[in-house]
Amino acid sequence: MRHSLAILFCLLSLLPLGAQAKGFIFTDSTGKKLTLSAYKGKWVLINFWATWCPPCLKEIPDLVSLYESRKDVMVIGVAMDYRDPKTVLKFVDSLSISYPIVFGDRKIAAQIGPVSMLPTTYLFNPAGQPAAYKVGLISREDLEEFMRENSSNPQSNHSGGGVQQKQK
Repeated sequence: MRHSLAILFCLLSLLPLGAQAKGFIFTDSTGKKLTLSAYKGKWVLINFWATWCPPCLKEIPDLVSLYESRKDVMVIGVAMDYRDPKTVLKFVDSLSISYPIVFGDRKIAAQIGPVSMLPTTYLFNPAGQPAAYKVGLISREDLEEFMRENSSNPQSNHSGGGVQQKQK
C-alpha cells in the first residue's frame, strides 16, 4: 500500500498557479448549478474525460464506486471534445454514471486549470482548496489512499493547508 502511495505522489503534481481555489460554477446535464462552495466539507473531484478516450472510460467505474460509497466525496465529470450531447448521455447511461455530468469546453476547463490531455483529474480538499491533480488514469485505491493520508493531518482553515505537503 505504501508503494501505491509513493506511485501516486510521483504521479500527482502540484496545481499550477492558474488553478482556481475560489471555485467554479458549472451547470450539469440536468440544468443544476454546481459550485465548489456548495460541497464544503467534502473532497471534490473534477474529472475531465471524453467518450473516445479509453483510459477515461476505464477509470469511470472506479469514480462511480467512489462517489456511491463515500458521503465525503463529490465527483463531477466534465465531458470534453464531443460533437453531440446525446452521444455523451448515451455513454453516461451505458456506464451507469451516477455523478453529475457537465458538458465541457475550454471556458469550463479554465475555471479549474489546464487540461492538456484526457483524462485529467483535479482534487479539492474538504476546505475547498486545491489538493492535487493528475493527467492520466487514476484509480479509486490511489484516490482513497491520498485522501486518507491527507485527512490524517489536522486541517486548518488557511489556504493551501494540504497543498504545502506536496511541495517535496
